[in-house]
Amino acid sequence: MGFAEQRFNVNLSILFTELPLLERPAAAAAAGFTAVELWWPWVDSPTPEQSELDALKRAIEDAGVQLTGLNFYAGQLPGPDRGALSVPGEESERFRANIDVAAGFAASLGCKALNALYGNRVEGTDPAEQDALALENLVLAARAADRIGATLLIEALNRPESPLYPLVSAPAAIEVVDKVNAATGLGNAKFLMDLYHLSMNGEDLPSVIEQYTAKTGHVQIADNPGRGAPGTGSLPLEQLLDQLKKAGYDGWVGLEYKPGASPSAEAFGWLPAAARAAR
Repeated sequence: MGFAEQRFNVNLSILFTELPLLERPAAAAAAGFTAVELWWPWVDSPTPEQSELDALKRAIEDAGVQLTGLNFYAGQLPGPDRGALSVPGEESERFRANIDVAAGFAASLGCKALNALYGNRVEGTDPAEQDALALENLVLAARAADRIGATLLIEALNRPESPLYPLVSAPAAIEVVDKVNAATGLGNAKFLMDLYHLSMNGEDLPSVIEQYTAKTGHVQIADNPGRGAPGTGSLPLEQLLDQLKKAGYDGWVGLEYKPGASPSAEAFGWLPAAARAAR
């Protein structure tokens, strides 16, 4: 099959970041892509002004691209934070304030996937207390996602780059997915399978795909080492995506890699132009 058989979107929070946020959707379209995803763009505000939301919505619509994935508020990302929903106090409150804002923005653009990063462990706080808070907040997020017909995504990161993040393996993330679905009865919580993060953890990627494709709602890729474009490292990404497709995954594959020293528009040479538009 190969890369040409996949449905790719571009993550505009890691690619095209040399451009202002409102120019990135058009840049992705100019590179031949028809779908994009985003981390929560307003890192300092879970509840930005409506004018800011409207401006980004117009930029996406005017570019003619589809927003296919959006993170809930996750603190300073990129930066020291890895989510807010398990962090007691102000950050948890900020996450809750963001739930309906993020879901509303997603719904306004027909976006059907919302990613909820779990959050770091906090020194001096009982991990069990954080996990209980996380489940409460994930249940709220799952219900909000369900109201707009969306999937709630739960992601495993990697321990070397996120040492305080507790979900640093596929089984750890799947366990949380199962707990959320058991608590809500909705079944709309899914695993976000990021092949770069899992490879950084040393996981057996073919085995992860074999075991967890049925519970996977989204896939993201970057090569390893380096978190660059496919072909810059040693991961057999083409074969892994073929395996996912054969296992029944027919969703989006998010391009969440660093463009390197060149402009982002030059970071897609591995993918023929004819394969960039979603089919």
